[in-house]
Amino acid sequence: MIRYALQCSRDHGFEAWFRNSATYDEQAEAGLVECPVCGDTDVRKAVMAPNVASPKKRKADNQTMMMELAGKVRAHIRDKFDYVGDDFAKQARAMHEGEKPHRDIYGETTPEEAEALREEGVPCAPLPPALTPVPEKKLN
Repeated sequence: MIRYALQCSRDHGFEAWFRNSATYDEQAEAGLVECPVCGDTDVRKAVMAPNVASPKKRKADNQTMMMELAGKVRAHIRDKFDYVGDDFAKQARAMHEGEKPHRDIYGETTPEEAEALREEGVPCAPLPPALTPVPEKKLN
């Protein structure tokens, strides 16, 4: 894997990972590399100092990166989904059966109830603890 510092024609800087330099070249030529800020596909490599890190530093960097990513996921769920507390199974089932309009929700349920939802075809999945936001309030 190789990481490139990239810049779009509007001077937005960002980084991206590629399998190798040929993969970057192929994707950039095909217009598949786009700026995450503005969507511009006129992207070029930016000047970047080589990053030679010790295994200990790489591990710390990876842990930091994963914690930052987990924080972004938690914030996204907290901001975009409604917390329904212990009513999760009831709410999810009602939306699946068309009794309530669809909305994105999260909450708690027992392992048995989660399995029953899956068997009924209700789309749901458990959140790992690292990705579960601390709810601010319950919405019904």
